[in-house]
Amino acid sequence: MKAVVMAGGEGTRLRPMTSSMPKPLLPVANRPIMEHVLRLLKRHGLSETVVTVQFLASLVKNYFGDGEELGMELTYAHEEKPLGTAGSVKNAEEALKDDAFVVISGDALTDFDLTDLIRFHKEKGALVTVCLTRVPNPLEFGITIVDEEGKVERFLEKPTWGQVFSDTVNTGIYVMEPEVFNYVDPDVSVDWSGDVFPQLMKEGRPIFGYVAEGYWEDVGTHESYVKAQADVLEGKVQIEMDGFEISPGVWIAEGAEVSPDAVLRGPLYIGDYAKVEAGAEIREHTVIGSNVVVKGGAFLHRAVVHDNVYIGPHSNLRGCVIGKNTDIMRAARIEDGAVIGDECLIGEESIVQGNVRVYPFKTIEAGAVVNESVIWESRGQAHLFGARGVSGILNVEITPEVVVRLAGAYATTLKKGATVTTARDHSRGARALKRAVISALQASAINVRDLENVPLPVARQQTARGSAGGIVLRTSPGVPDSVDIMFLDERGADLSLQGQRKLDRVYARQEYRRAFPGEIGDLQFPGSVFDAYTGSLLRRVDTTGIGDAGLKVVVDASNGSAGLVLPSLLGRLGVDALTINPGLDESRPTETRESRRAGLVRLGEIVASARAAFGVRFDPVGERISLVDERGRIIEDDRALLVMLDLVAAEKRSGKVALPVTTTRVAEQVAAYHGTQVEWTTTSPDDLTRVGRAENTIFGGDGRGGFIVPEFSSVFDGSAAFVQLLGLVARTQLTLSQIDARIPRAHVLRRDVSTPWAVKGLVMRRVVEAAGDRQVDTTDGVRVVEADGRWALVLPDPAEAVTHLWAEGPDDGTAQALLDEWAGVVEGAGQ
Repeated sequence: MKAVVMAGGEGTRLRPMTSSMPKPLLPVANRPIMEHVLRLLKRHGLSETVVTVQFLASLVKNYFGDGEELGMELTYAHEEKPLGTAGSVKNAEEALKDDAFVVISGDALTDFDLTDLIRFHKEKGALVTVCLTRVPNPLEFGITIVDEEGKVERFLEKPTWGQVFSDTVNTGIYVMEPEVFNYVDPDVSVDWSGDVFPQLMKEGRPIFGYVAEGYWEDVGTHESYVKAQADVLEGKVQIEMDGFEISPGVWIAEGAEVSPDAVLRGPLYIGDYAKVEAGAEIREHTVIGSNVVVKGGAFLHRAVVHDNVYIGPHSNLRGCVIGKNTDIMRAARIEDGAVIGDECLIGEESIVQGNVRVYPFKTIEAGAVVNESVIWESRGQAHLFGARGVSGILNVEITPEVVVRLAGAYATTLKKGATVTTARDHSRGARALKRAVISALQASAINVRDLENVPLPVARQQTARGSAGGIVLRTSPGVPDSVDIMFLDERGADLSLQGQRKLDRVYARQEYRRAFPGEIGDLQFPGSVFDAYTGSLLRRVDTTGIGDAGLKVVVDASNGSAGLVLPSLLGRLGVDALTINPGLDESRPTETRESRRAGLVRLGEIVASARAAFGVRFDPVGERISLVDERGRIIEDDRALLVMLDLVAAEKRSGKVALPVTTTRVAEQVAAYHGTQVEWTTTSPDDLTRVGRAENTIFGGDGRGGFIVPEFSSVFDGSAAFVQLLGLVARTQLTLSQIDARIPRAHVLRRDVSTPWAVKGLVMRRVVEAAGDRQVDTTDGVRVVEADGRWALVLPDPAEAVTHLWAEGPDDGTAQALLDEWAGVVEGAGQ
């Protein structure tokens, strides 16, 4: 006997889950519903099966193929148009005309005894046997009444409560004789219950009803879909489960990686190759698909998560369904009954309220509160670029496919035959993605000079030596699972805002240039880049006095790429240097704030015990430095900026220094004391670089360990700042603690306030209104200056749903009060 599986329905009630996936492929316990149906058929000896398909038919065919993997023989009958429940089976008549056959839906979950159903059919000599079951709410099903012998007396399709006369309903499972095809017209829409069965009853043909025992759930709504998952986990339906039951009700599939510090409260299911980090909590009736990542602090309860989903730290998912390839970012909240379609992005700290439907390929911006369904809108990322180039979580937001498109877009903004320099840090992720960058550039008629793993300042300098631009990949500072793609201009500086917008437009329009076969770009690996860098640095930065000062310093390379250039540099400086942590460590491509602080404490201990002049710690890419004085005390980054400013200005006695508007106004006092002046810039590195290139600029810094040494470069360079500091300390013959002691104390406080994108403009208008008659500076954001010199700066973040605030006063208490005042203005406008 053969079987017919009906898999052609659109499943409109299940949208958005079925917007891009046919209903039979919806996973239940990480297997498509139809696979459970096919396995049931096979258990009862029905291995030859015809599958009727119509909506998204190719997806069904591609998934199941000829059925060999299931040990079955599958053939397909394709409907060009919807033919109804009977018409679709009629469409497969050629394969079914020789013997009785079973008809079953491809989207109903059941464990009925089909063998006993077939026995009943044969014993009764029926033309059609209808499989029935009893349900508490029959409104969505066809009601059927049978007599004592099982003969059908009456059908009623989807009744109202006033028409309900039984709780016995038609499950859509039938056993039929081929003779039934005589009652079905070809190529027209015909239904069994509405058209064929009434005609058979009218003619007195033998139609019987078999009341089955067991589980049956018509997965036709979101509620029934979630219920089916819970019933499987509770063991209410007998199906085959992949994986291992490691404790009662807790199923984990092959290759899944679950931290012993994760909290698991079954029954639940974790799919193959999923990863659940420490601190995550997964509660009962949760199903996690294949290749899903659940970060620490995430909470899931009665959540159904399809394949390849990223669930960010501290996110909260309750009673919801998440479509495949969707990213749920940090601290997002998805409430009971919500359904998120495939390939969506749910931004940080956003809230999707209960019963909301988010259709596929949509973006919910960070901080948004969504209380109605998102169907047509498709709000993409407002800007590609953030503070560190294009940034995102590796293989979640920044995938090889995204990198290829980005590199192709960048190449399209350049002329054919131009040269681009590429480089990376020492992480495996950056190495893998850089290969994708190189391929995309060459395929777009761009020649590539690949520096491989070098410090970021070296990459910038090499880019400025004849390249049209550069691309550097590195691990995001302090975020080990994220990566930054930094695009450089022909000077080795970060791409200007104008250049970023141009790249943004090409990427958004997907207008990528492709090379003809004879135009494929060349790939070169230049040599002696470290010697070229150190030679240029020592020629341009004043090193007089270092050799005679007898300085002893401790240098911490942080196991990063700075250690690659330090041997050549320190050897030619002739300084007594103790280098620690010089080797590369692939497993630690960046540092958290805590690990960096611990490293500085350790550096201070070594400096004090070695009686060194000072200690310097490089960041992993050699761009920024932190300082420790001769006593081993850490000089905080904002304080180190003032120390460097004081040393440079005292020696130069003229010119200007470039500082972002967030810097303490004590810097103005220091600069003015030595006859120099401050030019305030925006917080963008691009703006600091612009001022750093000016002829009379003598110094620049951002208060976060980034220093510009204009005589060598207009970009942040840790090695250049280190060499400059050596020379200044040697010539002034003052210790860092002495210099620090003569600079007034600063009292600058900072706070971040979550602000939805939709109200950022309103927030800034309210800030200007609240300023009233006070002095307002709009260099970057809005800085409100009080009559006594206190000031507060309100600056919306360009890439995140956050507003940054700074406040400075004569003491911490005054600064805190000012910060509270303006935070209240921002929070009030955002509500």
